Amino acid sequence: MEGDTMSGIDVDAVRALVEHVAATVVAPRFRALAAGDVHAKGADDVVTVVDHEAEVLLTQGLSELAPGVPVVGEEAVAADPRVLDALEGAPRAWVVDPLDGTRAFVEGSPDHAVMVALVEHGEAVAGWICLPAHGRTFVAERGAGAWVDGRRLVRAPADPEALAGAVAVWAMDAGTRRRVEAGCPELGLGAGTAQRLWSGWEYSRLVTGERDYLGYWRSSPWDHAPGAVLVREAGGVSRFFDGNEYTALPVGGPLLAAADDATWRTVQGVLGTAVGT
Repeated sequence: MEGDTMSGIDVDAVRALVEHVAATVVAPRFRALAAGDVHAKGADDVVTVVDHEAEVLLTQGLSELAPGVPVVGEEAVAADPRVLDALEGAPRAWVVDPLDGTRAFVEGSPDHAVMVALVEHGEAVAGWICLPAHGRTFVAERGAGAWVDGRRLVRAPADPEALAGAVAVWAMDAGTRRRVEAGCPELGLGAGTAQRLWSGWEYSRLVTGERDYLGYWRSSPWDHAPGAVLVREAGGVSRFFDGNEYTALPVGGPLLAAADDATWRTVQGVLGTAVGT
């Protein structure tokens, strides 16, 4: 995809920006956070100085690459929810997750990511997922495919007899979680096996064949817009549980990504029964 542009957006320049922020802000503090670098963010989340510093640099860089295109960053929305309105009010917008898997990062797990997506009228049309601790960056562009390390990714259909996936049950109420874990043995799920999923890492595993499906109870745009275009361009699907195609507009709702349409329908049928949708 070297040198590619999309409606005036330099895809490789965005990749360079994401990798630069990952290398200069995220990587140096991995397993080296100081006292006071981590703070509570709501009842079940944390935020670090890395999240804030990375978002500032990404916002500045994206604004220079595409003047006038608003940037919807996770931490900016946390500070002022009105920032999210740009996804509905502007014809195109950037969506930024400066440190996906913040808790993983804090706990020393390499499964964190820096993610950016370009959204047009709610559709994710390009996505960048950088996994600095794994040394890989995934890039996807509408109509141009999904790529990693100069190699185009084409997702093979899943084996319906041996599906491998995960569901982020941490956000479910206790009753729904029990039904999912008890009612989905055919999906390879069981008590304690479907937990919190770090989106950037998990979407990369879906397109490389390590996962066949991913189920999320929440669908914040910064968590899923980059992965949605990556999955789609690799040949998979990303839809809400009700069957509507993924949109980054703030409509929310449970989300299911899968290697192919048949897998999506199989998993949706089982999970839909378990969660009552």
